[in-house]
Amino acid sequence: MGNRRSFLKKSALLFSLSAMPDLLQSEAVKEAVNRVQHLNPLEVAQDESFWATIKTAYTTSATIINLNNGGVSPSPKIVQDAMLRYSQLANEAPSYYMWQILDKGRENLRKKLAELAGCDHDEIAINRNSTEALDNIIFGLNFERGDEVILTKQDYPNMINAWKQREKRDGIVLKWVNLDLPTEDAAYLVKKYTEQISPKTKLVQVNHIINWNGHINPVRVIADAIHAKGPDVMIDGAHTFGHFAFKIPDLGGDYYGTSLHKWLSSTIGSGMLWIKKDKIKNVWPLMGAPDTMDVNDIRKFENLGTRNFPIEYSIATAIDFHNMIGAERKEARLRYLKNYWVNKCSDLPKFKLNTSMHKDYACAIANFAIDGMEPSDIASKLFTDYGVHCVSIVWENIKGVRIAPHVYTNLYDLDMLVKGVRNMAV
Repeated sequence: MGNRRSFLKKSALLFSLSAMPDLLQSEAVKEAVNRVQHLNPLEVAQDESFWATIKTAYTTSATIINLNNGGVSPSPKIVQDAMLRYSQLANEAPSYYMWQILDKGRENLRKKLAELAGCDHDEIAINRNSTEALDNIIFGLNFERGDEVILTKQDYPNMINAWKQREKRDGIVLKWVNLDLPTEDAAYLVKKYTEQISPKTKLVQVNHIINWNGHINPVRVIADAIHAKGPDVMIDGAHTFGHFAFKIPDLGGDYYGTSLHKWLSSTIGSGMLWIKKDKIKNVWPLMGAPDTMDVNDIRKFENLGTRNFPIEYSIATAIDFHNMIGAERKEARLRYLKNYWVNKCSDLPKFKLNTSMHKDYACAIANFAIDGMEPSDIASKLFTDYGVHCVSIVWENIKGVRIAPHVYTNLYDLDMLVKGVRNMAV
């Protein structure tokens, strides 16, 4: 009876904690959402009153225009408050509240993530970022000396470095693809990712978004073509989850990793790994799991020891906020913001866009260059003279400045960017 009472008490506490975010959500945001229910996503994307209300949910700087949301995004205040609340609870009696209360609630969070991802909850592991998620795959798959992995020179450095470590340590062979971007040619992309496949090729890494310039790959078409030749597909989805609407299984990959502190606006230091259910047994966990743990259990990838439970729990609030706005509305707004500033600069003689304007090949992120200027000089001048924070990119054959607005970005912010670009690119 005592154990039953204890269980009910813990369950009630967890329920009350998980319900708090709903009680704390801004009534103004709720009213704004209700006001646009009858509008289609494109109409909402152009409703500045609606997005001005969304902006009030954030605590962003009043003096810095942050257009580097591709690196890491701020969380709305409701997510910050959730993390603080769980942190205060954990610190009342850490070993009790962390391990006996908060640790028991991860399964509900897993189900919530899986619902947003459109997959089985037993395919989702919760971790800290895309690097940790994908390192589980890179270091966890059984490869023999001479086995081949195909990746691109435009991949993220952390993934490249991890693969190079396996190359040095285990004697696998890395085969490199060099993409000429931007492109809207799916056949070209399929060919580049598949033309080097041989009987020894075990896996191909495919970026969902190329982080340097915002190029979106047609991953399903690429993945299907790769599978037809035999290898597995690992998708780097660092910049896509919460950015635009899709379901992970529909991408056609076998493994997918993402950061939740980018476009989902979750707390900094939150990420997610997805592995197709029948592939879980093939991967060793990055952190050693107990011998008694079922090798088919996705939870073996969460054996981190002491972890930051407040960060994990605040993910659920970020999902609530994302769903409140609506994935389709969010996607339409992000694409609208990119198109807004690009269209105001496209007539400039020295302006060069390094990103496609086709809706299937880009969303929020775009990269541009100005003839005769180094990317670092452009980014420095934008910040010094106009308060615009962005990032310069010089990586392989991509050279420019990356601009990544978010849902709290308003047209005034982008007008300041445009003013700066126009003054440099005339």
